[in-house]
Amino acid sequence: MKIGLISGEFPPMPGGVGHFSRILAERMQAQGHTVRVLSRSGCNCDNLDITGVTGWGLKHAPQIRAWADKHALDVVNVQFQTAAYDMSPWIHFLPSLLDQPIVTTFHDLRHPYLFPKAGRLRDWAVMHLARSADGVIATNPEDENKLAHLPLRSLIPIGSNIMREAASAELTARWREELSLSDSSTLIGHFGFVQAIKGIDLLVEALAELRGNGHDVRLLFIGGGRNAVNADRGESYREGLEDRIREYGLEDVVGWTGYLPEAEVAACLQGVDIVTLPYLDGASYRRGSLMAAINYGCAIVTTRPRVAHETFIHGENMWLIDRESAGAIGDAITHLIENPQEVDHLRDGARKLRLRFDWDVIARDTLAFFEEVLRGAGRHIVREPLGA
Repeated sequence: MKIGLISGEFPPMPGGVGHFSRILAERMQAQGHTVRVLSRSGCNCDNLDITGVTGWGLKHAPQIRAWADKHALDVVNVQFQTAAYDMSPWIHFLPSLLDQPIVTTFHDLRHPYLFPKAGRLRDWAVMHLARSADGVIATNPEDENKLAHLPLRSLIPIGSNIMREAASAELTARWREELSLSDSSTLIGHFGFVQAIKGIDLLVEALAELRGNGHDVRLLFIGGGRNAVNADRGESYREGLEDRIREYGLEDVVGWTGYLPEAEVAACLQGVDIVTLPYLDGASYRRGSLMAAINYGCAIVTTRPRVAHETFIHGENMWLIDRESAGAIGDAITHLIENPQEVDHLRDGARKLRLRFDWDVIARDTLAFFEEVLRGAGRHIVREPLGA
């Protein structure tokens, strides 16, 4: 197949959707297909053909259409996330602007901001994109439920954006040494961008309570502090968070790594005792930070999913707690500190769970769905030889 992939963000831009798009494109290409990428100007990848656009407004539609026609694409896959297209309403009408079959991958179905008091129009715009596409992919069970009325759909999860092999024991030990940890210290890790929806202020509150109860607990924020999308809002939240850390007197027990290469991220994730991800909206397939923690076999404390499913199992592959509760975070960490054998059990469970989110499986399932869409559209599927 000749596949076009459109993403509002792409490396070297930070952001989970961009990294997902790069890895998926590379894996589909490795399985013998031609993949063309359309994203923002300045994005690049050595082994992918990338065309850049300067924006996503209506005036850019002819450029997008010319790109799809020039490469005679069999199918166009739109990687959709609310904020990645500069909040442009026109991206929701893309299937009407192109002649090729469109598959939209929804990384979330949350409302885009269109203009003040847009109200129901925001819901309508997202669902118009879903209804007008030839097929839709949900990356999580929550969104799959919302798309259940559509005839051609599939649930295909994201994988971990951090894929480097396990870090060396020396590198992991170095990180713990740099943090001046004793044998009795418990290091809690949080991975990913600092945003209010991550429940990080509750994690800081729980840290203060744990230390007040006599536990030698430290907290390490792993990775970049803010996303390029909504950067100002993220920076404001982080400043408020740092104020709270100072109010609690926790400056000496909270560390920030900043942006790290993958080897260092792997070392940090494997060096912490417990990864704590108290999402306000619950654990979800859409969370790349959770996928990374699973990928490295971490002992994970996170909040219960909003939509129950059989993948995340409390006490087996993660420790699930109530949402929006600092007390629940503290109780879970206290329990695991006092029962270290359960920490080892959670790590074993996470290592088994990561097979569910293997990238080659994700690419194969995506390609199979493209073929299903093309058959539904009455298009002939051309199978190219590997390396064509």
